[in-house]
Amino acid sequence: MPRAPRTETFVPTEVAIVHCVQRCVRRAYLAGVDAVSGKDYEFRREWIRRRLELLASVFGVDVLTYAILSNHIHVVTRTRPDVVATWSDRETALRWLRLFPGKRFDEQLAEPTSQDVQTLINNKERLVTVRKRLSDLSWFMRALSEPIARLANKQDECTGRFWEGRFKAQRIADEAGLLACSMYVDLNPIRAAMAVTPEQSRHTSAYDRIKSLQGEQIDSAAAELTVIDREEAGRQIRETPVRRLKAERAKKRSATSGRKISRDGWLAPLTVDGRAASGVYANKSGIRASDKGFLPMALKDYLALLDWTGRQGRMDKRGSIPATLKPILQRLGIESSMWCDLVWQYKKYFGKSAGRPASLQSEAQRSGRAWSRGQRAAANCFT
Repeated sequence: MPRAPRTETFVPTEVAIVHCVQRCVRRAYLAGVDAVSGKDYEFRREWIRRRLELLASVFGVDVLTYAILSNHIHVVTRTRPDVVATWSDRETALRWLRLFPGKRFDEQLAEPTSQDVQTLINNKERLVTVRKRLSDLSWFMRALSEPIARLANKQDECTGRFWEGRFKAQRIADEAGLLACSMYVDLNPIRAAMAVTPEQSRHTSAYDRIKSLQGEQIDSAAAELTVIDREEAGRQIRETPVRRLKAERAKKRSATSGRKISRDGWLAPLTVDGRAASGVYANKSGIRASDKGFLPMALKDYLALLDWTGRQGRMDKRGSIPATLKPILQRLGIESSMWCDLVWQYKKYFGKSAGRPASLQSEAQRSGRAWSRGQRAAANCFT
């Protein structure tokens, strides 16, 4: 059965939380050690994480949770057209040209020229389209997937498709579904036997948040929203060999801005401020789209629940849920005795959308369907 049209899951003009999965074709390796060929692609994980960090600083899209596995990527995102609406025409044009420069006479340069920016600003119809694309999840995933495929094919010395098809998109209908989905994504390395605990699960949002609590900082991969003067660009083109320009451009792409941020600084904050939940909270530092949280719980409670849930996959660590964590699930209407099954068997309960049965029914009606897959099964997991 073909996948549902994207418009049934999200539209660029609405705020939506979507769980995206992009999987490699056949047995192509995204990262890790290929057991058949013996090649080690582990270095790609950090490259992919930095690419996500770069995109989070340019697009009007919050990255809530992510995990990079050996042959696929999980990213839970929140589209923010309301944040994009706060950007000036110049900032909008600059953000777009930073990733999609198009054809120009100085295309070997990393930064767009002042003339490029002004030309886009003057084209009002084009600028409207660009604003919409900057909060469009399809363009976000395109900007993530294409460079990965090109790099992988170049390293593998081959051509052809690297991804099995367009990314899978699952609409998150409510906070209960978001908590289950976030836990499912963060625990994926443990499910895949790549790690034993969340603090060992490198290249996941849980690992980044844990290390950030411990005070770890990283070099920011956020885009530098700067322009180069047209005359200066022309002078560089005339006086610098093309080969050297390409080398300098590649160096700029791989270089950091020199700014230090907390390891999870580019991710959306986990805890939502209930007193101002409806605010836009656009980020002013240029490292992410907004400073708005997404779950009604403290980070320490999330990590405690994550750690306990992860241990339930081990026969020697099973037990009843701690009394301190039960209220978290009760507030979200989740049956505590079914919580582990809901997370560990996530795909059994949720299909095109994830959430409480009533939310799944509303999502089905919104997209013109009578019901959502897993709706009856999920009823046992909620009070």
